Amino acid sequence: MELVWHLVLIVLLSFSCWGLDWESDRNFISAAGPLTSDLLHNLRGPLGNQDAPFVTGDKEIYVCHQPLPSFLPEYFSSVRAIMITHYKVFLPWAQLLPEGTSKNPDKETVQCYRQLLEALKSAQLQPLVVLHHQTLPASTVQRTEAFADLFADYASFIFHSFGDLVEIWFTFSDLEEVIMELPHQESRSSRLQILTDAHRKAYEIFHEKYASQGQKLSVVLRAQVVSELLLEPSTSALAKDAVDFLSLDLSYGCQSEAGFRQKLSQLQTIEPKVEVFIFNLKLQDCLSMRKNPADQFFSLLTAIREEQVLTIGFDLSTFLSCSSSSKKSWSCSLTDNLTLQTLLQLDPETVVDSSLPHSAYQRVWEMFANQSRAERDAFLQDVFPEGFLWGVSTGAFNVEGGWAEDGRGASIWDRVGHQNTGKGQATPEVASDSYHKVGTDVALLRGLRAQVYKFSISWSRIFPTGQGQSPNLRGVAYYNMLIDRLLDSHIEPMATLSHWDLPQALQDRGGWQNESMVDIFLDYAAFCFSTFGDRVKLWVTFHEPWVMSYAGYGTGQHAPGISDPGVASFKVAHVVLKAHARAWHHYNSQHRPQQQGRVGIVLNSDWAEPLSPGRPEDRRASERFLHFMLGWFAHPIFVDGDYPAALRAQIQQTNKQCPSPVAQLPKFTEAEKQLLKGSADFLGLSHYTSRLISKAQGDTCVPSYDTIGGFSQHVDPAWPQTESPWIRVVPWGIRRLLQFVSLEYTRGKVPIYLAGNGMPIGESEDLINDSLRIDYFNQYINEVLKAVKEDSVDVQSYIARSLIDGFEGPSGYSQRFGLYHVNFNDSSRPRTPRKSAYFFTSMIEKNGFLTKVVKRLPPSSKANVPQQIRAFTFPSEVPSKAKVVWEKFSNQPKFERDLFYHGTFRDDFLWGVSSSAYQIEGAWDADGKGPSIWDNFTHTPGSNVKNSATGDIACDSYNHLDADLNMLRALKVKAYRFSISWSRIFPTGRNTSVNIRGVDYYNRLIDGLVASSISPMVTLFHWDLPQALQDIGGWENPSLIELFNSYADFCFQTFGDRVKFWMTFNDPTSQAWLGYGSGKFPPNVNDPGWGPYRIGHAIIKAHARVYHTYDEKYRQEQKGVISLSLGAHWAEPQSPGVPRDVEAADRMLQFSLGWFAHPIFRNGDYPDAMKWKVGNRSELQHLATSRLPSFTEEEKRYISATADVFCLNTYSSRIVQHATPRLNPPSYEDDRELTEREDSSWPSTAVNRAASWGMRRLLNWIKEEYGDVPIYITENGAGLTDPKVEDTNRIFYHKTYINEALKAYRLDGVDLRGYAAWSLMDSFEWLNGYTVKFGLYHVDFNNVNRPRTARASARYYTEVIISNGMPLPKEDEFLYGQFPKGFSWSVATASYQIEGAWRADGKGLSIWDTFSHTPLRVGNDDTGDVACDSYHKIAEDVVALQNLGVTHYRFSISWTRILPDGTTKYINEAGLNYYMRLIDALQAASIQPQVTIYHWDLPQALQDIGGWENETVVQRFKEYADVLFQRLGDKESPPGLALVPTLLATT
Repeated sequence: MELVWHLVLIVLLSFSCWGLDWESDRNFISAAGPLTSDLLHNLRGPLGNQDAPFVTGDKEIYVCHQPLPSFLPEYFSSVRAIMITHYKVFLPWAQLLPEGTSKNPDKETVQCYRQLLEALKSAQLQPLVVLHHQTLPASTVQRTEAFADLFADYASFIFHSFGDLVEIWFTFSDLEEVIMELPHQESRSSRLQILTDAHRKAYEIFHEKYASQGQKLSVVLRAQVVSELLLEPSTSALAKDAVDFLSLDLSYGCQSEAGFRQKLSQLQTIEPKVEVFIFNLKLQDCLSMRKNPADQFFSLLTAIREEQVLTIGFDLSTFLSCSSSSKKSWSCSLTDNLTLQTLLQLDPETVVDSSLPHSAYQRVWEMFANQSRAERDAFLQDVFPEGFLWGVSTGAFNVEGGWAEDGRGASIWDRVGHQNTGKGQATPEVASDSYHKVGTDVALLRGLRAQVYKFSISWSRIFPTGQGQSPNLRGVAYYNMLIDRLLDSHIEPMATLSHWDLPQALQDRGGWQNESMVDIFLDYAAFCFSTFGDRVKLWVTFHEPWVMSYAGYGTGQHAPGISDPGVASFKVAHVVLKAHARAWHHYNSQHRPQQQGRVGIVLNSDWAEPLSPGRPEDRRASERFLHFMLGWFAHPIFVDGDYPAALRAQIQQTNKQCPSPVAQLPKFTEAEKQLLKGSADFLGLSHYTSRLISKAQGDTCVPSYDTIGGFSQHVDPAWPQTESPWIRVVPWGIRRLLQFVSLEYTRGKVPIYLAGNGMPIGESEDLINDSLRIDYFNQYINEVLKAVKEDSVDVQSYIARSLIDGFEGPSGYSQRFGLYHVNFNDSSRPRTPRKSAYFFTSMIEKNGFLTKVVKRLPPSSKANVPQQIRAFTFPSEVPSKAKVVWEKFSNQPKFERDLFYHGTFRDDFLWGVSSSAYQIEGAWDADGKGPSIWDNFTHTPGSNVKNSATGDIACDSYNHLDADLNMLRALKVKAYRFSISWSRIFPTGRNTSVNIRGVDYYNRLIDGLVASSISPMVTLFHWDLPQALQDIGGWENPSLIELFNSYADFCFQTFGDRVKFWMTFNDPTSQAWLGYGSGKFPPNVNDPGWGPYRIGHAIIKAHARVYHTYDEKYRQEQKGVISLSLGAHWAEPQSPGVPRDVEAADRMLQFSLGWFAHPIFRNGDYPDAMKWKVGNRSELQHLATSRLPSFTEEEKRYISATADVFCLNTYSSRIVQHATPRLNPPSYEDDRELTEREDSSWPSTAVNRAASWGMRRLLNWIKEEYGDVPIYITENGAGLTDPKVEDTNRIFYHKTYINEALKAYRLDGVDLRGYAAWSLMDSFEWLNGYTVKFGLYHVDFNNVNRPRTARASARYYTEVIISNGMPLPKEDEFLYGQFPKGFSWSVATASYQIEGAWRADGKGLSIWDTFSHTPLRVGNDDTGDVACDSYHKIAEDVVALQNLGVTHYRFSISWTRILPDGTTKYINEAGLNYYMRLIDALQAASIQPQVTIYHWDLPQALQDIGGWENETVVQRFKEYADVLFQRLGDKESPPGLALVPTLLATT
């Protein structure tokens, strides 16, 4: 073939004797081009990269963008090597001059085209430049009268910009296309004249100003209109007067050569003779004749010669083929690249059996066939493009559960589930219970940092029977809530309309085999688009319809369990495709303009590799496998609206060889093909594994998927297995599949969303440490990256399967695909992240595989706090003025005290959680960390820690940073309070021993928080002093103050660019008492009378030193705040009316909070209550000085006002009573002179009893004592001994405590700025070890991986954060407004209840008279004998009604007062007179009567004959009513206020 083409080119170059000329043979034009999106896409391969975007314009012409594709120079050289001399370049006017004029050109685009032209010249290719192609600038279309001048201006600009690089120009390449762009209000002839004038002006400008020797200009004309143009003088310029040569768009028909010759003969009419360049050459009807392309070209040349047309060049693009056969070179040739186009015209047997060397599959296979294993498996260190989407997926029937709740109808999987129940097999009835866990699942997504969540809508949850006008509103509400929660967490919803779970009611009517499903699905889709489309912008019509067709209707392994691979399977696919297309077009026309979303389909496919690569039949079978699996659905949608020819031909051939058809492939009408073609905005692809494929051995007429397709499936035994027998780990297959999809279907025009990839683990494997899945993800994602970066495949997402474990169809719950483990044995269905979840998060954060680089920026949100607090400069009184708090609250009734309050906190309220280094980090001696006093203490026998527990590993947070960040994001907290381990930073406690790896840990933690928009709140010291410093005396050594300052200074300098909230010490009261008083905590100093005061004194001075360091060196630049966290219980007086109990309560707070707060927030000194008590008791103990140290005046000034905010830890309350304790031995606790206790009625926890009302009072006390200082609650929580996942006690604790804090903020004006729950997770709880659990997250300390599982309290806390408090539910919100004018306001009574006079004036007995006079029937032996005596008090009742201002009065008539025996035998006129007088009085007072005829008081005489059980009572009641209507109904009512009698009372 190559030899033939070389001969052709030789002939071309010697063609002057054939009628070809251009001054000399060496100037003959053999042209190719232009660059198109398709061409660039097809050239992508091992040589390609993605260093330039490919933008598709009109007719797919490439629009230049910098940088140019790096492979273009080599491509151009390859084109030149086969004797191509010129290359077409189409310029886009609208991109070069966006405003239409040369005043403001797009300089980047101009420069890009110069580089493109220079690249052509460098390859010795001459540019053929078309001035205008693609869309006209908007300004030119609007000003057609000036079009010619605007085009001339544009042409002049182009000639000036590129004239040094171009010799041959064309004004327009397609006049008809430009004519169509001009306004249609003018005639076609007028628009053609406009273009003729524009061309002429450009021609004149070119020759007047720019043309040098040899430069020429023309316009491209369609050959069939040339003679027409010549006939009109006004347009002849286009063909001869204003062109340097004639350029033709020419079609050559192999079967109608005579017509072609006729076109050529018309050219001979042009005088003088013109040279002809065939700008576009299109071959028609040549393929069916199966001519060699060289033969076709020779025939064409012969025709030109015989017609004596002076030809100067040809377009050879039709015959040009370029590909990359290796990583080292491009190969371009003039050969038969039309084989694929003949596919549909050839007979089926040829398609099935012939080799297709240039098919997409063959090209992909050839690209990778010669790869070595090392080359194939080489790991690419790179990242995905910016904007790449990362997500996870689920399916409704896999995870939702709630199968029959809230009106949901049954799906086909429910039917299968019920059948399995009888067999003892798994069912999806509860599944992962996601229907009840929206908040939980969205929290998991936040933890992952997922950007998109692909979920499916349960059709039967929306329409229980599959169709109807009335959707199930509770089902709709569920999806509304899910979508809203996703968007609130900045997660893009990707909603799937159908994920295999057809409503059973529709299946009962034939399911997807019924053509009516097309319309039914359209109605369902339309409802979803209109209901959810304002928020959902990514829609999937069907998820993996191949699985539904193959397994649901082919093998019967899936619901609905139909086994009919030859007929039903193909019928279902046919209907599904039509339903998809209808839904897409409905969205496109009805919703896209407003909603701006995208609708696609997700198709699954394995990659097919030939079993024997050397056997062409195996290669053809592999390609056929892909057409049967993927092309079955993709080809109609993304190619031509019909099934792949290979699929149709194979089925036809299979049917021919069998006595009766084994498969029936339905046909699409032409209209359906048009509907299908292009009916997707993206191609969603799911892929899990690969297959080795061979041609089927032997013919069989037993219908099955493989036999119909003519292939056999195999696996390489070396491929790693997974828990699923159909999934083998073959990472390189996904790259090849993506390349195939790109070449065969999307072709760079439609993005690919990778919407499903993952592997399961089994129940018997390690359920948390899923290292095999991590390897799977690592390798598969890297192959996707190669496809994107090295093969230029447009993949825009990676969505892992799946978010959580779920029901996996026939496998039940035995195959676990989830990044989160679900415990199906627990009714709460708790979710626990696997290691793969953390790996996937790292992928998202890095957007690929480069080392993660985090921009160290300040947190996005920090508390709005003043730079300096307004401290009181005077000491507090004894008792303090804060005693007003007890006066205000202590006498509250319990009902008022505990009344729940609805409201929200300030908008910038800082919600957080807390932890501390020793309690969670573990890694006690890892990476250079020095020991702390807690390490030393817990390692010492007899430490009194329960179960001899240590913090050596604890939660292992040092090694599980990703897990901690996951939890924090899931909780949606705005802040995380943690402490820094001094000995991890400075192993010896001194700045001479900086541990870089410890510093790196905190940098990574802080960076992770900032990247997650979580503010770090850092405590510098949380009780874990470096042991090296304790060895020199610890806090009793004065040098500790400067050593602590040095440590703090280092932290400010190292972390302060990102940390804006610092606390120097945590709860120094506990530190001083437990460490140096009782000696229970390390360093175990038992000195209760002196030790605590000495240590507290040192801590206060150390705090002040550090505060001033920050204030003077860092605050101006870092703009943070600094304080310390103080702890206290609320103190409630035993007897609020007894002054000394109130003083004792105040004294308890002064000895806990005031000990440190009074010096810092007030006057730099201890509270007087403390100084007096300790001083007096010291004197009574015959001590020369007080045991409480004193500050100098200079120290007081230095200490005062050294906190920016007030940080509070509080857990409980105490009942306090004054007491006179013993004097000796001296003790801090006795110095307080009080007793404290808890009330046994308070709810108990593992450590303290809960008294939530104490929170409000304590916050008020702080406000009264220290002024209107900003307050942050830095610890508050409940410890439980054995909490379940559903920890309702902890929920109640947080609910009530936060509510009391809300009251303090909203009702009392306390400046509360934040709340941090203690604690993030279970941890080492000091002397309680691991026996007490405070965590919102459960930690399994028996598992080496320390997995974390959210408790119900975590979900609750997130809800509080989302609500920013506890707002009143929408349905309970108070509505303000007025009722309509004329609205009736009334009050109601009943005769027996108010009238009395039970035997007066002839009244008969009623059943209530009898009943109330029967002993033990009515409480207190009351009767209605007198009641309110309304029978005698009409006037008084009317006055009362007037005072109320009612417009109506509803009362009842006593039947026995009118008819004493219930019959009309006797009418009691006295009774009637009473009601007449009442009605007259009401109307006189403008009050309208509303009369109840019967209000439960049946005449006893009627009851004696059976009452309402006797049918005759109906007649009696009618007669009674008639009497009333006749005697009372004529009472006049004002217009519009008619008397409306009520027959029977309902209350």
